[in-house]
Amino acid sequence: MQTVELSIADKYRRYVNTYFLKKVQPIVIDRAEGATVWDESGRAYVDLYSGISVVNAGHNRPEVIDAAIAQMRKLIHCNSYIYHNKPTADFAEALASIMPSPDLRVSFFGSSGAEAVEGAMRIAKQFTKRTEFVALEMSFHGRTAATLSVTGNWNRKKGGGPYMPGVAFAPAPFAYRSEHGADPERLAREAADAIEWVIDTQTSGSVAAFIAEPVMGEGGIIVPPPNYFKYVKEILDRRGILFIADEVQSGFGRTGKMLAIEHFGVVPDIVVTAKGIADGFPLAAFTTREEIARAFTPGDHLSTFGGNPVACAAALANLEVHRRERLSERSEEKGARTLALLRELAAKHKAIGDVRGAGLMIGIEIVADQKSKSPDAARATLIQDRLLTDGFLIGLGGYHGNVLRLQPPLVISDEDLNRGVRALDAALA
Repeated sequence: MQTVELSIADKYRRYVNTYFLKKVQPIVIDRAEGATVWDESGRAYVDLYSGISVVNAGHNRPEVIDAAIAQMRKLIHCNSYIYHNKPTADFAEALASIMPSPDLRVSFFGSSGAEAVEGAMRIAKQFTKRTEFVALEMSFHGRTAATLSVTGNWNRKKGGGPYMPGVAFAPAPFAYRSEHGADPERLAREAADAIEWVIDTQTSGSVAAFIAEPVMGEGGIIVPPPNYFKYVKEILDRRGILFIADEVQSGFGRTGKMLAIEHFGVVPDIVVTAKGIADGFPLAAFTTREEIARAFTPGDHLSTFGGNPVACAAALANLEVHRRERLSERSEEKGARTLALLRELAAKHKAIGDVRGAGLMIGIEIVADQKSKSPDAARATLIQDRLLTDGFLIGLGGYHGNVLRLQPPLVISDEDLNRGVRALDAALA
């Protein structure tokens, strides 16, 4: 009896669990370079999403690949905590150099953003000897039990409870959907004051840390007003509460700075990085002060694959590319120009309620009409589908699922960005 070879899509349907998705995009990606991916038929697509904000230095970056191959020929795995190795040591030193303070220099490495966030939460508890957390509504911090506990979106959490007790949520500083959105200073003050109110009314006074994304990704690319984190940090410092900055999605040049928290002029106590850290290799970290790092005692923590020599070699090469090619500055310049073009579209198309972002981390909120601001997730999905048909990959997110997410590789050409804006214009029409 002759067996029939299944297609890639059929193998996915039969053997890969994707039931947690509304749909898998109906293309098979075969190869990629820079800001372009090709399907198995050879058709090219402009990648405006970077594999969820991961390949910031571009797909298949030669320098990163060469560094990984060279390291693979020498050593793939040894456990980077039980034994010393050069790539892990070198990248830990390099990672400390991009932190907003020289005091933030001790890193723990894991394999995913969720793992690093959960590690940051644990060390915060051990250092402060407290047990509670404050997070933001509409936030997203990962899909483990602890990270979902501090995620402020029931769509990500449904069916998985009960979650970790001792977590309280404050309103996100979301200008578009706030009555004070036209007044950034008032929004910053009131959103920060809400955190103090939440601490006093929803906790037992044992808050270890406040955790927030400097620019909220899954929540719909929410950029806080300029003074928000300054006011928040003042509140936290008065109460001895740590600030965990979740830079998993916003780090490594994505917002026009190496780390998004640099836009706000404050120094967190713990910084979590992942995604863009190694241009596609699985690596994550949380970085903190030595006094906080020392809260871990023997047996408290470990990661089998964390700080893998190959991933760290790739990460070091990736960071060198970022610096040499000034990718943060390029992200800032390209992002500002793209935001201006998109705001011209917003004046033309009533389906665009808001355009917002920092650098090449851009959100386009799709609404039923601009006056009511009623979210239109169905139309956003249709636009995403149309753009895929026209050869462009974009993301979709936001609490209501109505925000188009543009987060392309930072090396994308101006022409590809222009083509993407034109294709969006056509899709909206």
